[in-house]
Amino acid sequence: MPATITLKPGKDQSLRRRHPWVFSGAIGRMQGEVVEGEVVQVQAANGELLGVGHYAPGSIAVRMLDFGPDAQLPDADFWEARLRNAYQLRQGLGLTGTGNTNVYRLTHAEGDGVPGLIIDVYGDVAVVQAHSAGMYKARPLIAAALQAIIPGLRAIYDKSAETVPAKAAPGAQNGYLFGEGNGQEHIVQENGHPFAVDWESGQKTGFFIDQRDNRSLLARYAPGRRVLNTFCYTGGFSSYALEAGAELVHSVDSSKKAIELTERNAALTGLASKHEAFAQDVFTFMKDTEEQYDLIVLDPPAFAKHLSARHNALMGYKRLNAAGIKHIAPGGLLFTFSCSQVVSAELFEGAVLAAAIEAGRPARILHRLTQPADHPVSLFHPEGEYLKGLVLAVE
Repeated sequence: MPATITLKPGKDQSLRRRHPWVFSGAIGRMQGEVVEGEVVQVQAANGELLGVGHYAPGSIAVRMLDFGPDAQLPDADFWEARLRNAYQLRQGLGLTGTGNTNVYRLTHAEGDGVPGLIIDVYGDVAVVQAHSAGMYKARPLIAAALQAIIPGLRAIYDKSAETVPAKAAPGAQNGYLFGEGNGQEHIVQENGHPFAVDWESGQKTGFFIDQRDNRSLLARYAPGRRVLNTFCYTGGFSSYALEAGAELVHSVDSSKKAIELTERNAALTGLASKHEAFAQDVFTFMKDTEEQYDLIVLDPPAFAKHLSARHNALMGYKRLNAAGIKHIAPGGLLFTFSCSQVVSAELFEGAVLAAAIEAGRPARILHRLTQPADHPVSLFHPEGEYLKGLVLAVE
C-alpha cells in the first residue's frame, strides 16, 4: 500500500481542478514510508482520496499521475493506456506512419498526463528522458509499453542521466533499454527535409522538435533572402531556408559539435555552397560582423530556468534582440524566441519592445508563435506552454 500524504485544510482546491503539482507547503502530514520516486496517495484534510503521484523532496513534492477516488496506480496497464492515448493523438496529427515526417514528440510531460516524462521518436527509435525520480524508476514499464504500442520499434534509448535528480539516481548512465545502436548515421525526415540526428551525444534528445511548425513558416519567407541563424544547434532553420531558396545562409553556434551537425545537415540539402557556419559566441559574432541580413533567427537556450533568474533573463533577451535588430536590412524579418518557462509571452514581448526602442528601429508583429501540437499543454497546467516567439518586420 502506498504511503499517504494528507493536505492542510483548504489546500486541496488545485488538485480538484486537476493541476498536477502538490507543493510542499500544502502538506499537513505524511503517513508511511515516503521515499523519493515512489508512488504516494494524496488525500484532503477530511481523508478524501484526491489521487496518486510520484513523491520528491523539494518545492514540488508530488507530481500527480491520476486523480479522484478511483485513481489508478501506475502498473503495466496504466503505462500502456497512457502512452497509447498519447500515440493515438499523434496519429490523429498525421505524425506517425508517414515518410514525410517521422520525428515527433510522443509524450510532453504534464501535457500528456505523465509529469516528468519526455519521449521523442526518431523513425524506429524512441528516446526517453526522465526528469523525475519517479519516472526514472518506471523506465522498465515505460519501455515495455512503448514496445506494445509503436509498430516496428527497433530500439529505446534512455537519455536520463542529464535530467534525473542526481541524488535520486547517483551514477545514472545513458543507454539502451531495448535494442541497440546500429552504428550507422541516423537520418530522419521532417516535412520532407532530411536531418542527421545524434541522440546519444547530442543536446536534449538529439533534435529540437518543437520548432517544426516555425521552421515551415520561415521557409515561406526565406526565398531570395540573406539569412542568419543564431544558436543554430543542428541547423534546422538553416536547412529549411536553403531548400526554400535563400540567397545565402549563415549559421552560428558556440558549440563546435553543433556546427559539425549543422554542416552535415546543410550538405544533405545539396545546397551547402550557399551555406557558411561559424563556431563562435553569438554575441561576439554580431558585435564583430558588419553583414546585414534580410532574415535573422534568434533561438537561444533558456536564459532562465528559475524565477530568481527571470530579471537577468529579460535583460539578456533585450540585449540579444537589440543586437539582432541592428543587423537586419530595412524591410527584413526577425524570428525571435524564448524557451524560458518562467518568462511569459507578455514579458518576452516587452523585452523585444525595449530592444527595438534601443536599436531605434520601427517594427511590426506579423506572427506570434508557440510550440507545435505534439507538445500539447494541459488546460489544467498552463505552465506547460514554454515556447513563445515573434516574427517582426523591421523598417
